Order: sequence, then C-alpha cells, then structure tokens
Amino acid sequence: MTTPLNGIRVVDFSKFLPGPYCTWMLADLGAEVIRIENPREVAKQKKVFGWDKLTDDENAQLRAKDILTRGKQSVLLNPGTASAKEAIFKLIKQADVLVEDYRPGVMESMGYGYDALKAINPKLIYCSVTLCGQTGPYANKPGHDPIALATAGALSRMGGNATAPDFPGVPVADLLSGSNAVIGVLAALLARQTTGKGQQVDIAMSDASLALIINVLSRAPDLNTLPAKGMHRADSGIWRTADDKWLVTTDMEPRYWKQFCEAIGLQALADEQMNKARWPDMKAEIASVMATRTQAQWCRIFEQAGTQFSPVLTIPEALENEHNLAREMIINQSAPDGTPVIHIGAPVKLSDTPAKPGFPGRTAGSDTQQILRSLGYSKSDTDQIIKEQL
Repeated sequence: MTTPLNGIRVVDFSKFLPGPYCTWMLADLGAEVIRIENPREVAKQKKVFGWDKLTDDENAQLRAKDILTRGKQSVLLNPGTASAKEAIFKLIKQADVLVEDYRPGVMESMGYGYDALKAINPKLIYCSVTLCGQTGPYANKPGHDPIALATAGALSRMGGNATAPDFPGVPVADLLSGSNAVIGVLAALLARQTTGKGQQVDIAMSDASLALIINVLSRAPDLNTLPAKGMHRADSGIWRTADDKWLVTTDMEPRYWKQFCEAIGLQALADEQMNKARWPDMKAEIASVMATRTQAQWCRIFEQAGTQFSPVLTIPEALENEHNLAREMIINQSAPDGTPVIHIGAPVKLSDTPAKPGFPGRTAGSDTQQILRSLGYSKSDTDQIIKEQL
C-alpha cells in the first residue's frame, strides 16, 4: 500500500512530547523514522520512572504500550562519541528530515547544528521544537507545556475558577506544537521540490500557544476588560445528571436553542437566549432540570430532539465508543509477549494514500545493528561501535 511519505527518511533526536508526537505522525504517514537514543539518557529516564527495577521483558512491554514510539526504529548511540558521530553523519547524508527538541545551542555544541548538517546534506529539512523558539529574549528559557501557555496568555483563560488560572489537564501546547512541527516539515518538503534545498523549521511552543487566544483577540472589543473566563452563556453548558454523570450541550444557534428548551420543558427560555442579565438564573434553572434524569435518559431525549450534545465520556468509555471505533481511532497492537495493547489510530484520514499505523515501539537499540550495517559498516565494525556506546 502506498503511503503519503513513502521514501522519506527522518532522523529523530527528540525526547519530549512535541517532537515525538511530530515523528509519530510522520511515521504513520509512511516516513521511515530512525530514533537516535543516547544510552545515558535512556538510563537516566529508567531511574526517574523506576523502570531500572523492571526486567528486560517488562521494559519491552512498556515500550510497546508507548504510542509515540510506534513505527520508529531505535538506534542506541551516544552522539558525543567519535564512532557514533561518524555513523550519524552517514545517516544524515541519506536523510530528508531531522527533528530535535534540545534547547537552542545544544545540538550545535554536539556538532549537529543546522549549519553543520546543511553542509553535509543541503536538502535536509531541520526541524527544531523548543519552548520559545530559536530567537527572541526567551530563546534559552527552560520549561514545559504550562510555561508556553502562560507566556502566550492562554493559561490565564484556563481552569474552572472564574479568576485563578489552572492546568488544562491535557498537554495542549505540547500536542499543538507537535502538529505545527508536522505542518512545518511537510511545507518544507513541498518547498524543496521547487527550490531543491532544505531549510530550518523553527517551532516554538509559545508561538503555538498564542493560537489558543485567537477567539479572544478576534471578538473582545477591549482586551483590558475581558469577561471572566469560562462558559457563561446559558445555551451551552456542562450539566450534572441524576446518576452523577455529566453531559455537555452547545445549542448556540437559535433553532437548536429552541429545540433544547422544548426538550427539557423550559420553553419560556427560548426567547431569552441573548438576555445576558438572565444567564446566571437560566443556567441554574437548566441545571436543576438536568439533575432530574440520568445521562442515558437525556442522551435519548436530545438525540430525538436533534440538539447538540454529548455525554462527557471517561477515558475508558471513549476507548469503547462506537464512533471512535468506527473511525479506527482505537486500534490494538501486540506487545512482545503477544498481549494486546491499545493505541490511538492515525488522526489524519486520506482517501487514496491512507496513513498506516506501524509496528509497536521497540526497546532502545533494537535496530542499531541493522541500521549500522545498512550504512556500510562491517559486522566487526558494527559490533565495535555498539560496544563503545555502553
């Protein structure tokens, strides 16, 4: 089966969520992704999470469950050793894309900066994913997802409390940045078809996070007097049901709002949709009614009424949801011992050249021998290089 990125080779230096998310999507779209895993970093990670206490088989099971390692080959090389550097340079010469997520300057200090690798391979697409980008006063700032959200002003609009910010509960900036990295890589590959040259793709998590405040900038007449965060409109809400479950509704269009009011027996509210002064009282009325039936009962009522609604699914429920299953977004992979592991399917659907989820993640270094031999090293040289990494 032909895949969109068939023939594209990606060298993956990334470690944190945005970079691996990018290369996971590239792998599902058919690119050959080769991870460079530093033995020291692998050992440190195992100690941090207690994986050093696990057996090799248990670690293999964990790697197979790691969705972001799917479809990627793993080469265990310390980029600082002379033998590894020679092998990595050979790999770079054959690569189309490199993805890295070190702080600015770190790759250069190791000898793998953009200018150095461009001299080796002028067609290389070099994608750097960092907290605040390669330029600007915050370029060297350390941090993770919440720092990016805070820098962009997005964190101030998150959380249930009307005034205090709170963590969003899912890695919003990480995943948005990873998606932007995919877009940047694909755009650079398209540009290369015209220019014949590669280029650097600079992805900042803080840049990606600014996109989250687009609606605020577009709709607020005065940014100094923004309304309190949260959903204040009465025509949308998250409601607790009689069985202590939750249901969300978004009936903002007038006809849907009218149908919703009729479905819950509060027809008098239909003409009050834009009466902002009444919104708090209206929400309280609706909440009282919603508490009188179970989630399943309301779902049947709203389905029949044709309104906009969804039960707020737990993660286990989402993994068994008929729509998610039909979309092939929940798939089973096999761990090394044959037991099934649940993975998320490819989120990009193409009609003629569909994405193809690859093999489950393999333990660090599983493909070192094979990749080194493919670069022209003899078996004895390959064995020596592997020995030098330990």
